[in-house]
Amino acid sequence: MQSWKDFEKGVEVRPAFGNQINICYTGLLSKSGADQVFLHCGYSDPQNWRDTTTMSMERTPRGWEKNVPMKDHTMAFCFKDSANNWDNNSGYNWIARI
Repeated sequence: MQSWKDFEKGVEVRPAFGNQINICYTGLLSKSGADQVFLHCGYSDPQNWRDTTTMSMERTPRGWEKNVPMKDHTMAFCFKDSANNWDNNSGYNWIARI
C-alpha cells in the first residue's frame, strides 16, 4: 500500500507494521475542538460494510491517529466525535485499498 493524503479534508493513510495501516485525522471535527475522535470502519465493499467497528483514536502531535488491521483488500472509514458529530466526507467516506 502506498501512502496518500487528502489535504483538504485532513486525512492521511500510511502503511504501519505488519498488515496494519495508520490513519491520521486533522479534519473538521478536530478543527472544531473535539475532545475525542473515533474511527468508524468496515471492510470489503465500500457500499456494504462488514465487520464494522468504532475505535477511539489517540491525540498525537500530528493529529488524531489509529493503527488498524487491513482484514480485507478494501476498508471504508469515517470519523465521529464524543458528541456524535460525524465527518463522513460528505457521504462518500474514505477508502483504503491494498
